Parts: sequence; C-alpha cells; structure tokens
Amino acid sequence: MTITMTGADWLSLFVHYLSLSLLSVGGAITTAPDMHRFLVDGKGWLTDPQYSASIAIAQAAPGPNVLFVALMGWNVGLNAGGLPTALFGMTVAMVGIMIPSTTLTYLAATWGHANRELRGVRAFKQGMAPIVIALLVATGWILATGSNYVTRNWPIWLLAVAAAVIVWRTRIHLLWLLGAGAVLGWVGWV
Repeated sequence: MTITMTGADWLSLFVHYLSLSLLSVGGAITTAPDMHRFLVDGKGWLTDPQYSASIAIAQAAPGPNVLFVALMGWNVGLNAGGLPTALFGMTVAMVGIMIPSTTLTYLAATWGHANRELRGVRAFKQGMAPIVIALLVATGWILATGSNYVTRNWPIWLLAVAAAVIVWRTRIHLLWLLGAGAVLGWVGWV
C-alpha cells in the first residue's frame, strides 16, 4: 500500500493523537476504536490487517502497552515512503499520544495526592472505573470484528465470555486461562 502524506496530513495525525491522548483514561489501548476509525476507515492510511497486526505485535512484545501507537505511526510512515518516513511517523504518533497525557497525569496526580481525602476526588476515582471498562470492551469488539470474527463463530465468543466470568468470579490466574485457550485452539476446538 502506498499513500501520499502532505504536511497537513502529518499535522492532522499529530493533532488527532494529541486529542486521543487526553481521552486515554485506562491506557492508550482504550482509544483504539477511534484510532481505527481515523486511520483505517477515515483516512485510509492503514489497512485493517496492518492495524490489527500493530496491536497484536505490540501487545505480544515486552514493554509498555502504548507501543502499538508507535507501530501505527511506523506503518503510516512506511506506507508513505520508506524507513526515514516510518521513523518520522513513529515519532509523530508517540509524541502526540504521550505529551498531553503525561503532563495532565503528573499535574492531576500531584493535586489528587494532596487532596486524596476530599469526597470529590474519591467519587471521581470510583466513577472512572465503568468508563474504562466500557472503553476496553469497545476495543475488544473492534479487534474481534475487524479480524473477520463474526458473531456466528460462537465457540470463540463462548470461550471469551467464559474466561471473563472465570476471571471476574474466581481467583484463577489469567495465565492459566490463556494456556487453556491456546490448547483449545491447538486441538482445533475453537
């Protein structure tokens, strides 16, 4: 895939990541649905497989969760013209996603720590939990349906729901469930 990026396009990418940075409560992965909408559906700078692969590779690699943003910027740059452009795209995406959220997080954490006994601070912390969970569910839905997993593929959906309930209601470690899912996939049951 080859695309042409102008200075205005790079600025648009940067500004979009700046705005997403302030919405990334719970981590950058919670903004993945909007990144998909912008990069794949809206601008056509990435293909759906490139988008899904960027998230999968970054999540499998050791290191911070936000690495998928660097891979998306890298892929946009590669599609626009090669290695130097890929490095530039990676830098634009990472600086855009990191600067506002780290600045706001530092300032809010300093203030919140100093005022942790206030009712409003405690209410804010409790109110953010359902928002983060909803954003993570939306991310999972985009990743699952964007990879041609349709709702009629019921064994995979049943396995996902069962794993979520087991993690929620028991003390079984998530790694055991990941291993069980790998075995079920290996034998061809899902």
